[in-house]
Parts: sequence; structure tokens; C-alpha cells
Amino acid sequence: MATIAQPRSRTHHPVTVRRRPALRHLGPNWYAAVMGTAIIANAGAGLPFHVPGLPVVWALSLAMLVVLLLARAGHWLHHRDQARAHLLDPTVAPFYGCLSMAFLAVGIGSLSVGGTVIGEAAAVPLAWVLYGVGTLTGLVAAVAVPYLMVTRHDVAPGSASPVWLLPVVAPMVSATLGPLLVPHLPAGQAREAMLLGSYAMFGMSLLATLVILPVVFSRLIHQGALPLFLTPTLFLVLGPLGQSTTAVNKLADVAGGSIDATYAHGMAAFAVLYGVPVMGFALMWLALAVAMAVRAARAGMGFAMTWWAFTFPVGTCVTGAEGLARHTGLHAFDWLAVALYALLVTAWLVAGFHTVRGLVNGRLLAAPVKK
Repeated sequence: MATIAQPRSRTHHPVTVRRRPALRHLGPNWYAAVMGTAIIANAGAGLPFHVPGLPVVWALSLAMLVVLLLARAGHWLHHRDQARAHLLDPTVAPFYGCLSMAFLAVGIGSLSVGGTVIGEAAAVPLAWVLYGVGTLTGLVAAVAVPYLMVTRHDVAPGSASPVWLLPVVAPMVSATLGPLLVPHLPAGQAREAMLLGSYAMFGMSLLATLVILPVVFSRLIHQGALPLFLTPTLFLVLGPLGQSTTAVNKLADVAGGSIDATYAHGMAAFAVLYGVPVMGFALMWLALAVAMAVRAARAGMGFAMTWWAFTFPVGTCVTGAEGLARHTGLHAFDWLAVALYALLVTAWLVAGFHTVRGLVNGRLLAAPVKK
């Protein structure tokens, strides 16, 4: 009987459900690290001087994207309950916009610096793949996340956050990568369709931002400062501002060979008439966000993955300033881009150091502490 009982005990031993426990709490917010790394290469490529090491940084962002995609696939495979919980959590679901922007940010780098790493013959097809996947997931997130917020999420009054901008900013990044692909299309209908399609995504994202941003600012005025760990998300407001300025300048760069000259001249003028005021507002908001971050640091703000909000949004302001420098010829925008790039690199080094340390000691992948 003993020989029978032992196999039965093994048969009825509970199967381990939570395989890959390190992946259980790996949320979509981790894609922000890919975005923040890719923007170092993308923004550095447009500066008025050569920045060494940009292809290496871009290759790192590509490797991070691949590893994170595999890890997130494992998360969905082994922890579907947690993955569904993330989708139904109004504080986590908006980060699905980061998935799209990670694809697109790496795609932009593929065209700007990736050719020196993998060759132009591979860089252009890779950019097309990243653009296609990033744009599709971005358009889905821009509709699906607000839909879930309306129909499934339990959103408490006064809980508006800059994180809400993430799903709707993703199409703006597509509107930036699209113009870079225009020269790789046949002249005529294909180029014009890509140009105007990018403009449509620019408008889609801009108008959605104009709907959300007043709600966020109203929450700050009436409810006070954000919780300490969410304070860095104030920098997310810079994302649609800097990215939209970058987009209109990139679109103006390729309009001349893609659309009627009358419209092309109008797009060039619009790039400056839109970009300069928006950049002014971005600098004002940057000052406010820095002041709030300093206040939070003095109050004991510790590291969280929200610190990656210090990177990509600032990087979009760098690329926006670079575009304005090209179209106005004003050296002040070059110096602005350099100053913002220094801030960006500093933020990236700090966020990167703390992220690596948090991965090594396991704290960043541990279950969140319930307060």
C-alpha cells in the first residue's frame, strides 16, 4: 500500500500556479524605460554637435524592448489574473499607451542612428515594422483605455492624473515617425497619404490632450499636490507639448515633396506659428513641474518607476526645440535644445541607476505595498 500511496500524494500535490513569480507585478509602465532610453539617441542625433555613443544607446533601447516584450508575454501567459487586473485598474491601464510609444521611439532611432548599427538595408524595414505595430497598438489604446475608464473603471472624483495623457499621446509619436518614412515611399498618392494621415493623428492626439489637460490642472488646484510617488508624472504634460512641436516640424520637413506647394508652405509656417507658443507653454510647465518635484524630494519622495517620467517628455522638448531651430534659424533654440538635453541625460542616468539597483535587489518586482 505504501508504494501506491506515495504516487497518489505526488499526483495530488498542487501544481504551482504562479510560475515566473518575478513577472507577476511587471506592469506596462516598464515600457517607459524603453522610451526614456530611445529618446537619448533620438534627441542627441539632432543637436548642433556630434554626441558619441548614440548608436550604442539606441541598440540598448532595442534590446530592452525585445527583453521587455518577452517578459510581458510571460506575464500574460503565467499571470493572466494580474494582467486583467491591470487592465481594470484606472491607475495602471493608461500605461498601455507606453507600449505603442516604446515601439515608435525605437523606430525613430532606427532611422536616425540605427543604420550605423545594423545597416540601412535593415534599419528602414525595422522602422516600418515598428511604425506599423506601434501605430496600431497606439490607436487601439487611444480608444480602448478611455472606453474602459468610462465603462469598467471605478474612477474616484478628484483622481485625475497626468497619467491619463499616456494613451492619447501615442498617436502623436506616430505623427513624428510617419514623416521620417515619407521619403521611403513612392512619390504621389503614397507620400501624400502618409503626410496627411500623420497630420490626422497629430490632430487626434492634440484635441484629446486639450480635453484631458484642463481636468488634470483642475484636480491640482482643487485637490492639492499629487502623492509624492506620482509627482514625477507632472512631467508627462510635456510629452504632448514637445511631441506635437516635433511632429509639425518633421511634417514640414517633408511636405515640399509630398503635397501641393501651397499647402507645403502653409505647413512650414504652421510649424513655427504653432511650435513657438507651445514651446513657451512647455517651458512654463517644466518650471512648475521642477518646483513640485523639488518640493516632493524635500518631503521624502523615494524612487519609483514614475521617475522615468523625467526622461521621455523632456526629450520631446529637446526634439521640438531642434525642429524650431531648423525652421527659424534662431540659435537660441539650439542652446535651448542643448540645455534640455543635459537635463534629459542627467534624469536618464539617475532613473537608470535606481532601476538597475531595484532589479538587482528585487524591490521593483515585488508586490506593491498596500497602505
